[in-house]
Amino acid sequence: MQGFIILGYFIFKGGLKLHALGTHLLIDLKDCRNNILKDVNEVKNAMVEAALNAKATIVDVSFHEFSPFGVSGMVVIAESHLSIHTWPEYNYAAVDIFTCGDIIKPEEAAEFLIERFGSQNPSVVEMKRGIISMNNEKLPHKICEEQYQLV
Repeated sequence: MQGFIILGYFIFKGGLKLHALGTHLLIDLKDCRNNILKDVNEVKNAMVEAALNAKATIVDVSFHEFSPFGVSGMVVIAESHLSIHTWPEYNYAAVDIFTCGDIIKPEEAAEFLIERFGSQNPSVVEMKRGIISMNNEKLPHKICEEQYQLV
């Protein structure tokens, strides 16, 4: 990934990296092409393509165009979600990509969106979410064993 920095925030216990249920990327896309940020169809198509590039399973898509300009939207994926809000008047978009498990590649979705929106000054912060393992063991994303199911 050229031209931007990914800042990772990890929690360590006794020098060991703790396993997490999910990865959350907080993305600031600054100095974007505002003509794309104004267009609800362009934004929606970019977010859907980003999800597909990450190998995510799309469940639902919802976007809204504000007057006089700006777009908010969400791509719900089986592995969690991608969301965006644009401020074309500032050439800026705020994007969240939250994925569970370790199969999806959220950084590929981020890289795709940086390119698509033409961000000249992007930043990406990575947070690990759901660090709940007491014994530093990798937990399954979905529990399949009957004894652990709540319903």
